[in-house]
Amino acid sequence: MSQQAVKIETKNGQGITIAAVINFPAGFDENQSYPTIVVSHPGGGVKEQTAGLYAKKLAEHGFVTIAYDASYQGESTGLPRQLENPYIRTEDVSSVIDYLTTLSYVDNNRIGAMGICAGAGYTANAAINDRRIKAIGTVSAVNIGQMFRNGWENTVKDADAIPYIQAGTDARTADASSDEFQTVPLAPMKEEDAPNEELRQAWEYYHTPRCEHPNAPGFATARSLTQIITYDAYNKAEAFLTQPVLAIAGSNAGSKWMSDDLVERAASSDKKLYVVDGANHMELYDGENYVNEAVSQLAPFFQEKL
Repeated sequence: MSQQAVKIETKNGQGITIAAVINFPAGFDENQSYPTIVVSHPGGGVKEQTAGLYAKKLAEHGFVTIAYDASYQGESTGLPRQLENPYIRTEDVSSVIDYLTTLSYVDNNRIGAMGICAGAGYTANAAINDRRIKAIGTVSAVNIGQMFRNGWENTVKDADAIPYIQAGTDARTADASSDEFQTVPLAPMKEEDAPNEELRQAWEYYHTPRCEHPNAPGFATARSLTQIITYDAYNKAEAFLTQPVLAIAGSNAGSKWMSDDLVERAASSDKKLYVVDGANHMELYDGENYVNEAVSQLAPFFQEKL
């Protein structure tokens, strides 16, 4: 199986060039057309981490796959760095698809999308907006707005998140008169900051040799909070998310409620929640047995639906 690094000039008005890696299946023939899957990384992540892992494994099942860095992040361009604007993150999925439709070996009628963590939420939102996406898979789905509003385990009321909007508002004011942008962690920056074992693993994933990467600092611009808090990745899913949905979550994941919510809200008549017994949120990023179990569900799902 081979790979190709590509640069994608987006056409959505942001002037961003997205960096991506295409994975080709064994025996790839550019004169044939292939079902193709876009893979979106978690908030704070990059394509070299879990998104790249899932992209490689799905390519082994006959798909062309593409993992990419979000706008303003990784090897993609855009300032300020580490901006996590959820609307642009959603647009990134469609921008990658714009590019895929120009490739002769991509079957435009067989494009799917999957994502991990916040990338899964953005994937769902993209499918609501973009009918070129024929099926979606999610792993450890996070609706980033819900997570910031309601907490990791859905224990905070919406209205109690107003201080986060205020913090984002204050950061925008501070940014306006400074050369440095204020930041907010997307995963614990120090081990002692983690409130539980699951989020301790998030620190470990991003900040130790487990899976750290120099392009993944683990934080976002604080100004992003003014968009994140009111964002709903599943907005209008009840009407427009009609494509087949496979949501995969760990039985021990504090975030599982966001996968439950996606499956409940999706208008699709073809939707399923698959629970990986014993896995938490982070273990589905890179735990070999858990990832293989997830792929054992995703591969046949996309083979059937695309």
